[in-house]
Amino acid sequence: MKVALLMGSKSDYGVVKPAVSVLKDFGVQTEVRVISAHRTPEEAHEFSVNAEKDGFEVIICAAGKAAHLGGVIAANTTLPVIGLPVKTDMMGGLDSLLSIVQMPSGIPVATVGVNGGENAGLLALQILGIKYPGISKKLKEYKLNMKNKINADDQALRSEISQT
Repeated sequence: MKVALLMGSKSDYGVVKPAVSVLKDFGVQTEVRVISAHRTPEEAHEFSVNAEKDGFEVIICAAGKAAHLGGVIAANTTLPVIGLPVKTDMMGGLDSLLSIVQMPSGIPVATVGVNGGENAGLLALQILGIKYPGISKKLKEYKLNMKNKINADDQALRSEISQT
């Protein structure tokens, strides 16, 4: 199991890092690269046409502003591509989100929320979980733990409020 995490700029790593963490927590091999759709188009093309042969099963692409990286990668592979919009100063990430989510017909890029690195990693895991039962089982445990935490927080708050 191997997921590529591409970003248009090294400064995007803070947004990508939660995806790397959640993937590694689940035992998935990751490769993180800086590849720009606009500044290194040859590298983007080379990566995308060889991604499947290189053993990748899902690709996460983080980008801001024009945010074409996910679409450029998706144009050259049939692997699932997840777009991770990066928050910007100009429009708070809305520019990135719209650039990623508005792909032309035939070039799908799944998209998570602005700066949603953890969700990008979890979505990659859900895709991998179709093929790998161990990942699917761990995801069910992960969601059960979330549920239990919220229920415990609810109970603690209700108890605290009733004592005031």
